[in-house]
Amino acid sequence: MNRPALARRLADTFGDRALRVEARVERAACPRSAWEPGLARLLFRSSATDAAERTALAQVGRLEQRAHDRCSFQAAVSALTDVAEGASAGAELAQLLLAAHENAWRDHGPPRLLGILNVTPDSFSDGGRDSDPAAAIARGLALAEAGADWIDVGGESTRPGAEPVSAAEELDRVLPVLEGLAKATDTPLGIDTMKSTVAARALDAGATMVNDVSAGRFDPAMIELVRDRGVRLVLMHMLGEPRTMQIAPDYEDPVAEVLAHLRERAAVCITAGIAPEQLIVDPGIGFGKRLTDNLALLRGTGELRSLGLPVLVGASRKAFLAACGAPQEPSRRDGATVAAQTCADLWGADLHRVHDVAALRGALGLARAFATPPPSEDL
Repeated sequence: MNRPALARRLADTFGDRALRVEARVERAACPRSAWEPGLARLLFRSSATDAAERTALAQVGRLEQRAHDRCSFQAAVSALTDVAEGASAGAELAQLLLAAHENAWRDHGPPRLLGILNVTPDSFSDGGRDSDPAAAIARGLALAEAGADWIDVGGESTRPGAEPVSAAEELDRVLPVLEGLAKATDTPLGIDTMKSTVAARALDAGATMVNDVSAGRFDPAMIELVRDRGVRLVLMHMLGEPRTMQIAPDYEDPVAEVLAHLRERAAVCITAGIAPEQLIVDPGIGFGKRLTDNLALLRGTGELRSLGLPVLVGASRKAFLAACGAPQEPSRRDGATVAAQTCADLWGADLHRVHDVAALRGALGLARAFATPPPSEDL
């Protein structure tokens, strides 16, 4: 049973309580010979089950209370067969997890890579190296040659503390690059912008994806534009705005709070008429996050997939990598980027937004060839 099917079954079981239920199934983080019977894991609201049902689950696994009225349940899949048959929510949850186990990762398809192409003079990672249109086009073609599935072109820096630029200035930066790339390569193009006017002109120039770090909050017309054009839209979580996002960010439960935000933004888009198939979600690594928040969100990639939408992770050259031992110079953090993105891939990321496409492509191929199971965090 794939994740969308599992979500439908949960909705059938819990009715109006379904939005408060998140289900995940993972292989155990152990040697290949010990993968089976595997590990079933579930996060849900305490109010979704009564005391007797929680007791039934606890008899075959490990059940713990967590913050925000959430419970966590963990058990070997083989133990779930011991759950008594019945109509209780506890038994239904166990049966759903058991049914989902075999196909839990089959919807985690080949990794897709977005190559970052900044055409700004104040990019945090390259200092405007590709702000000249000719240089930017050459860089874009190099990303395509390296195997990028998309080339994500951005004309406004969103680094911490960055000042906004006008739509006219942003268009002057991105349009020549998009037009040049559209003529020179078949690799799909994306536009990284928060402005619907910029996105509209970029789509006219050949882009087929909008990457909006505000998730449509700063310019509501963006949602209407994406709906009318039928293109893909990346919804990212950001605390505040680039100028202020790193001023004392604070979360009690970063994964739960980011998940709730992305669920709300996706609901806004779908209500407006955007098809779910157009949407991609991004936890916004480094956008209003502390080191601990970034690490928690990377570990929680699988939980973000409970939305039933593809998850994009963009840790490339971010400052938190330096806090973990990477060089202080952003352009020298590609090795750490590969490590972070590979971990995110094993935890369930569908798309990766990076500067060095070739290095990550090779690393992900090797990691998947070894078929390393996703880590199982201590519940």
